[in-house]
Amino acid sequence: MAIEWSGVFPAMTTKFKEDDTLDLDVLGKNIDAQLEAGIHGLILGGSLGESSTLSFSEKEALVKFSLQKVAGKIPVLLNVAEGATKNAVMQARNAEAWGAQAIMLLPPMGYRSDFRETVTFFRTVGASISIPVMLYSNPIDYRIEVTIDMLEALADVPNIQAIKESSRDVTNVTRIINKFGDRYKVLCGVDTLTVEELLMGAVGVVGGLVCAFPRETVKLYYMVKEGRIKEAVELFRWFLPMLEMDIRPKLVQYIKLTEAQVELGTEYVRAPRLPVVGAEREMILTTVKQALAKRPVFEN
Repeated sequence: MAIEWSGVFPAMTTKFKEDDTLDLDVLGKNIDAQLEAGIHGLILGGSLGESSTLSFSEKEALVKFSLQKVAGKIPVLLNVAEGATKNAVMQARNAEAWGAQAIMLLPPMGYRSDFRETVTFFRTVGASISIPVMLYSNPIDYRIEVTIDMLEALADVPNIQAIKESSRDVTNVTRIINKFGDRYKVLCGVDTLTVEELLMGAVGVVGGLVCAFPRETVKLYYMVKEGRIKEAVELFRWFLPMLEMDIRPKLVQYIKLTEAQVELGTEYVRAPRLPVVGAEREMILTTVKQALAKRPVFEN
């Protein structure tokens, strides 16, 4: 399946049971809701998917189950986030062997690689597979920014095709487009910047709260792309208090708790994470309750 780098790509949470095993039934229910809403691709095992806690066998199970569930309707991507280049190559090759149509690739984990090291890492992993690659630039959380100069150095690697832009600098969308045209497809990676980055030319969204609110996220994407800006702004203002969960350190716990409130997930997280309690929990529940009380109603 060729990747159409546009639209809404949920960064899926990983569903667990109380005994800490994968809950594929709940994952399937969420995927059904995503497909019904019209999302354009799934990303598994990302930061929101608790990637660092997943075993290779669990990642395999997630990919194979999701591929069976979507039945070719949309592409399935696996996130690759590893500290050693050889491990990233192994995981990328596994993703391809399991049937994933693309990978999302983070810079080296746990070590702040310099320009040459980062470019070599991306080039090595990209060259090891034939499926497309979306780079992930998130210097806020992972300390390494995928810069214009890095993208220029990688422009001859044909399967490096897209970038999840999570620097929180909206002007980077314009910088990339000005420099490379459509060589790289830019997807917004920060929920709170969805409208701004789509307006500036991002072709898609890699979202977090879409896990709980797929229909609203897809509607927002199309409103912006169709120039229905007044409607988009109104919907975005409703959405923003929840979208801000995506930029908090406990985004996994917050978004999973939100999924549970709309019956699209459970609260179970993998230790050392723990479900939120007390005032912190009430803060999230209040935010979601207030949003649900005014949830938009769409005609179609």
